[in-house]
This record gives sequence, C-alpha cells and structure tokens, in this order.
Amino acid sequence: MANPLLLLPDFLLICAGWLICRTTALNRSVWDGVERLVYYLLFPVLLFYAIVRNPLQPMAALPLVSCGLLIVATGVVLAYAVARVRGVDAGLHAAGAQTAFRFNSYVALALAERLAGSAGVAWTALLVAVCVPLCNVAAIWPMARQGGQRTLHELARNPLILSTGSGMLCSFLGLQLPEVVATTLSRIGAAALPLGLMAVGAGLHMGALREAPRLAAAFLAIRHAVLPLFAVALVIGLELPPAQQAIVVAFAALPTASSAYVLAARMGGNGAFVAGLVTVSTLVAMAGMPLALGMLRWLA
Repeated sequence: MANPLLLLPDFLLICAGWLICRTTALNRSVWDGVERLVYYLLFPVLLFYAIVRNPLQPMAALPLVSCGLLIVATGVVLAYAVARVRGVDAGLHAAGAQTAFRFNSYVALALAERLAGSAGVAWTALLVAVCVPLCNVAAIWPMARQGGQRTLHELARNPLILSTGSGMLCSFLGLQLPEVVATTLSRIGAAALPLGLMAVGAGLHMGALREAPRLAAAFLAIRHAVLPLFAVALVIGLELPPAQQAIVVAFAALPTASSAYVLAARMGGNGAFVAGLVTVSTLVAMAGMPLALGMLRWLA
C-alpha cells in the first residue's frame, strides 16, 4: 500500500508558501514574479528534461499507454461535461476543469519506485510523456476560449506544450544531451516543484472554494473517485501484469498537478479557486491513493 505520508511534503510546501506570503516581506508582489519564473522557465525545463532522459518506447508498452490515455481522456470528457450543468460559472469552470484530469508527475515518479522499482519508474515516465501533451492542451483550451484569446494561437505558444513537444521530438530522434547540459537542465527543473507548490500556497484562499462548492466537489470527485475506479476496472479487464496494474491505478489516483494554479494565474483565470482545489486534492489523495490500491489488490 502506498504510504499516505508520501504526499505530506507537498502539502507542507503549500503551507510554507501561504505563511511566507502572509507573514513576511515576501508578499504577493514577490510571488507574482515567482509564478512567471515557474511558468515560463522552470516547469518547461522540467518537462523537457524528464522526457528526454527517458527514451520513449510506446509500442513496447501499448496496453499501459492506452490505459493512461483512456483515463486522462475520460477525465477531460467528464470535466468538460460539468460545464453543461445549469448554473455553473463559466470562468470558474474554465480555470478549474484542469484539476479533474491533470496529475502531479513528481509524486507519480516518486511513488513508482516504491510500487515497482526501476521498471515502475520507466513505465510512469512513459505515461507522463504520453499524457502530458493531452493534459496541457485540454487544460488550456477552455481558458483560452473563456478569456477571448485565439485558442490555437494560445496553444501554439504555450511554454508547457512547446517544451513537451520538443522533448518528445528529441526523444524520438534519439538525441543525447551533453552531460554538462543535462546536469544544468536537471538543476533548473529541480526548482520547479518546491517553488511551484509554494506559489500555490502564496495564492491560496480557501474561501475561494465557497464561490462554487458544488463545482469544486464535482472536479474532486472526478479526480479522486471516478478515475481511480475506472482505472481498477480497466486494468483488471485488460489483464495487465500485476505491477503495471498498480502503476496505472496509482496514476489515476494522483493529486492534481501543482502547476494548475500557475497556469490558471498566468492565463487570467481564477487562481485562488484553483489553488484551493490543488490543496484539497493533495489532502484527498493522501487517503484516496492507498484506498484505490487496496481495492485493486482485493479485486484482482
């Protein structure tokens, strides 16, 4: 069973950002700059390097990849469908929809080694590389439309999509980075997780969830109930090897991506609402992920 405390450091970093922003001279004006740094440099470098250092072999793990894409696509469809419910605020939905299907890839990679060793890390890296482009496009689409921006133009110049696409291209071409370049990119990308999570805390206003509690509950239910249950049924139905079953179910039960807040804030969405969702998602996953893996063992 996954250790619930695995997600505790992420939650503590969110709390640290909240405290620093509200009790020190590092106030909101400082964190606006941090958000831009994370969004335009740190996260793109992290995504690019993570993909390049794990060469893609999708045909060798087609069932695994298919499961990941089906899970993300199901989350996207359900999140978009919530917009059709009467009374849903279009702006809040556009910003928050991404939290229903995006995932925290850092937690995924850390958890994978505990579940299936080095093979688990390789499988998870493949899932991340294949699913991140779909997640990024699906996250940006509603915010670009809601903000009156040219959607295709916004997608084409989004740093997360550009870094993911260039990383996949380099991986497919088999390009190897010089050691000094790889080390530099690794160190730049390593700063993305702590600063991204602290930026979530700095922008956190839990009261923002009260603006649309039912909408927030719908997104969290998709992320932490529907997708894990769907994953359990999927891996059992496809008869994946036990180790891959655990990786896929853990993937479906991950907390939402910490970069969701940064993306919403940079694209003019309701960052406070998304920050609240990210925080609650991290807390829910601490209990939900072990439950999902326990259910898999019981049914498999």
